[in-house]
Amino acid sequence: MRTSGRYESAESGSHIGTAVTFLLIGLGAGALMGLMFAPKPGKQFRRDLQRGYEDAKDNFGDWADEAKDRVRDVSERVRDAASRGVDFAEELRDRAEPIRRAMKRS
Repeated sequence: MRTSGRYESAESGSHIGTAVTFLLIGLGAGALMGLMFAPKPGKQFRRDLQRGYEDAKDNFGDWADEAKDRVRDVSERVRDAASRGVDFAEELRDRAEPIRRAMKRS
C-alpha cells in the first residue's frame, strides 16, 4: 500500500470495487429513470412500482431464508467436524498414554 498524507490508498483492488459500485448505482438510476419516463399514467406507474417493490421484497426474503438455511447447515457441519476432532484427539491420547508411561519409567 502507498501512503498519501494520513490516508492509505490501495493499488487496484479498491478501484475495481469502486467501479462495480458505481456501475450498480448507475444501473439502478437508469432503470428508475426509464420507469419514470415510460409512457404510462401516474396511477399505473405507481401500481407497477409497488408490485416491483413487493416482488423485490419477497425475493430478498427468500434469499435471506436460503442464506440462513445454508449458514445453519454449515454451522452444523462445523460442529460435527469439531466433535469428530475431539473424539479423535481423545482416542490418540488414550493410545499414547501407555507409551508416555513407559517412557516415563525408563
